[in-house]
Amino acid sequence: MIQRRIRPVLEQRLGEVPAVVLTGPRQSGKTTLALGLAAEREAVYLDLESPKDRAKLTDPELYLSGHLGKLVILDEIHRSPGLFPVLRGLIDRARREGLRNGLYLLLGSASLELLRQSGETLAGRVTYLELDPFDAIEVGESPDHLDRLWLRGGFPESYLASSEPMSFRWRQDFIRSYLERDILQFAPRIAAETLRRFWVLVAHNQGGLLNVAHFSRNLGIDVKTAGSYLGLLSDLFLVRRLVPWHGSIQKRLVKSPKTYVRDTGIVHALLGLGGREELLAHPVAGPSWEGLVIESLLAVSPPGVEGFFYRTSGGAEIDLLLSLPGGRLWAVEVKRSLSPHPAKGFHSACEDLRPERQFVVYPGDDRYPLGSGTEAIALPHLARLLQGAPS
Repeated sequence: MIQRRIRPVLEQRLGEVPAVVLTGPRQSGKTTLALGLAAEREAVYLDLESPKDRAKLTDPELYLSGHLGKLVILDEIHRSPGLFPVLRGLIDRARREGLRNGLYLLLGSASLELLRQSGETLAGRVTYLELDPFDAIEVGESPDHLDRLWLRGGFPESYLASSEPMSFRWRQDFIRSYLERDILQFAPRIAAETLRRFWVLVAHNQGGLLNVAHFSRNLGIDVKTAGSYLGLLSDLFLVRRLVPWHGSIQKRLVKSPKTYVRDTGIVHALLGLGGREELLAHPVAGPSWEGLVIESLLAVSPPGVEGFFYRTSGGAEIDLLLSLPGGRLWAVEVKRSLSPHPAKGFHSACEDLRPERQFVVYPGDDRYPLGSGTEAIALPHLARLLQGAPS
């Protein structure tokens, strides 16, 4: 069984604050993680998608008062926003009785609305964590494990499937379920087929600059609607908008964000790429690998680290620019080659920004210098280096 990197962090937070909100996409492993904690702590677990569990909360204050002092786990909390004021009152009551921390673990599959609700009601009583699908550290550092992660993506059921066809079918079913069931919870007026076509367009544009007008023309919808589709997929942790670096520099910088379908396995399923050979023959192979690197590095980044890309009108470019506390910068170029060489634009960008560290991430296993202060490095090795970077 793959151990989740976030587990000790979650346990630490539960010892520090009354409530922890754990967000992340559906099927990323939130419930499995929570059930493991529940078994160890004799916690109360309620699935708010279950009619039986929802019935227990007909009078939520009465029911939850009976478990005050225990860890109570509420799964899919966004389905019952009316619980937040009740939780606030119970947390304040518990504090008066000397029970301060580790009272509630709230799980949710949507970010924006959940954070707004909990932030307004539970201010000063809650902290937030995000559980992503498996990353390059969690699956192990061998090239085979990394290749499997790239092809199948990091959703546990997909990554751990017993065969490539089973993994591919799971991802197809996942996409269908999201479109026909899950997304309707948050945007009931959106046509599932139109949203699917939009999602496929984002996959085709993997790692490309965002052009909402292009998406809207292709789908025959207005720009505002296309923008709302992108916002919805972002809020559900399915798409990332990587923003351009905006520091003060005397260069003409690209201002549009880049978009990525966050899980590479979902990229490949959206594009109908069921096997490794099909993927390698497709133009998305390079951008897909770039997306895997970016997601893995951002997933393991310590608090205070932000990710950007850098591009000027003159061709200087950095695929991922990591901004660390204290104004330090790490520049990362991504190459899907066993003989990686940074492009001229990467050197130009590094001359502009003078980053503290310069890396080229490639699918090999060795680490070696490339000259001009740049190192070739495997993704898991850089992920561990970043994870331990001083704050």
